[in-house]
Amino acid sequence: MQIIPVLDILDGNVVRGVAGRRDEYQPVESVLAAGANPLDIARGYRDALGLKRLYLADLDAIMHGRPNRKLWKKLVDDGFEILVDAGVKTIADAQQVYASGATAAIVALETSPSRELLAELCTQYGPPRVIFSLDLKQGRPLGTLDQWQNPAPFDLAVEAVSLGVEQMIVLDLAWVGTGEGLATEELCRRLLERFTQLQVITGGGIRGPGDLPVVQATGVHGLLLASALHSGRIDRAALDAWRA
Repeated sequence: MQIIPVLDILDGNVVRGVAGRRDEYQPVESVLAAGANPLDIARGYRDALGLKRLYLADLDAIMHGRPNRKLWKKLVDDGFEILVDAGVKTIADAQQVYASGATAAIVALETSPSRELLAELCTQYGPPRVIFSLDLKQGRPLGTLDQWQNPAPFDLAVEAVSLGVEQMIVLDLAWVGTGEGLATEELCRRLLERFTQLQVITGGGIRGPGDLPVVQATGVHGLLLASALHSGRIDRAALDAWRA
């Protein structure tokens, strides 16, 4: 299981996401950097924790249509592998992500207008460069669902796989930043039992080092982390001990 640190970017700063209440997000206070500058925080992830593959949620793009493309390029030029969620709604949006050098574009259920876009991106760019994000809030799917055959979370995921998806984020925003434990464990297990080749990433609610083996036992391939890293609850020693 790979640890994937999160950069939530709003107004050009890294912010602390809590329960998906984006209007309340504030610049992060982190043990990894003196301020909330994205490049400084990213370097803190790398230098202090040895982590350079990052999930970047560009909330300026998602909420206001103002993508931080220069930042994406700076991160890539600085040696980071970035998975970018910038509210992709069109092929042109995805092309902008790829043009920055990003490893993959995230197509999020919350913001994507159609299942056809997801299928087209998988065909045009290949499944390794496309990640479908199954966005939930208190277990309920987010976004416009009328083009999907069945709005139940598991069925949405099954349909996404049928469209060519090989990588999927399963995330319940209501648990993000709460430190109340992982809420997606059962859904991830079901998906991995059904699709043995599916790469699943999850996150949200991680309390501390004790949660790492629990999440790993679900079989997921990646874990998104932010609050537990910024607070120092999970540090380099904890990561090294878990990997040992």
